[in-house]
Amino acid sequence: MKTFLTAALICGTAFGAMAQTLPETVQQSGVLRIANTPNYPPLEFRDPATNTLTGFDIDLATALAEKLGVKIEWQELAFATMLPALETGRIDVIMSGMSDLPTRHETATFVDYLRSGPQFFVLSTNADAFTDEKSVCGKSVGASRRTSYPQEIAAWSEANCGDNPVKFVGTDGSADARTQLKQGRIDVAVQGNETLPYVMDQEQGTYHTIGKPISFQLMGIAVPVKETAFQQTLADALDAVIADGTYGALLEKWQLQESGVEKATINGAH
Repeated sequence: MKTFLTAALICGTAFGAMAQTLPETVQQSGVLRIANTPNYPPLEFRDPATNTLTGFDIDLATALAEKLGVKIEWQELAFATMLPALETGRIDVIMSGMSDLPTRHETATFVDYLRSGPQFFVLSTNADAFTDEKSVCGKSVGASRRTSYPQEIAAWSEANCGDNPVKFVGTDGSADARTQLKQGRIDVAVQGNETLPYVMDQEQGTYHTIGKPISFQLMGIAVPVKETAFQQTLADALDAVIADGTYGALLEKWQLQESGVEKATINGAH
């Protein structure tokens, strides 16, 4: 009983200190407003059968909210409007598969919680022609033009393909890249390694991955730049979720083991 009371007192003290670092609106309401665009499975999407918001980000946010002692109010926003909404205080954080990019650090501070890497893949019927990553050299490669993948593919091609560079084709998102791959308009598609296992599970036997991701970048929870204390509190909460095993269980649930981080970082992208 004494041990239990001591642990409870410690937890209560920790929560009390943590509560003081929450944004003022969150302290007053007890609600954390999180922006999300549910079109990025398995991170966030609506269950086709129930229309329920689900995914890794949803589960992880729930676990973090429990550590912080708050409730969540999800706000579905277009991806392009999220950072402006964060700056104006319409939302408290963004948790929607957003990459931690140095170019975004003037607008938001990122608590990094996942790794993402562009992954080459082809139709399974063409797998024999692609034995390793360098087999992609000279081929037409499609990826979403709205991501950092065009630049990352170009850098990889310059470093690995010499006089036989990749022929890049910009697409309207990863779904369009897969469509063009099926239509034979491109030879190879690129998608984040965090989303590809889900797609391959949905379309079993359709795709074949080539090698490993060609680079990695961090994904983060975007927090207002001025909320420095809250940024650290959120990182501490993430470390607690990692330490108690919840994070690892969620990685396994959503087939994201290769995308996990060992520790929270703040603005880890350089």
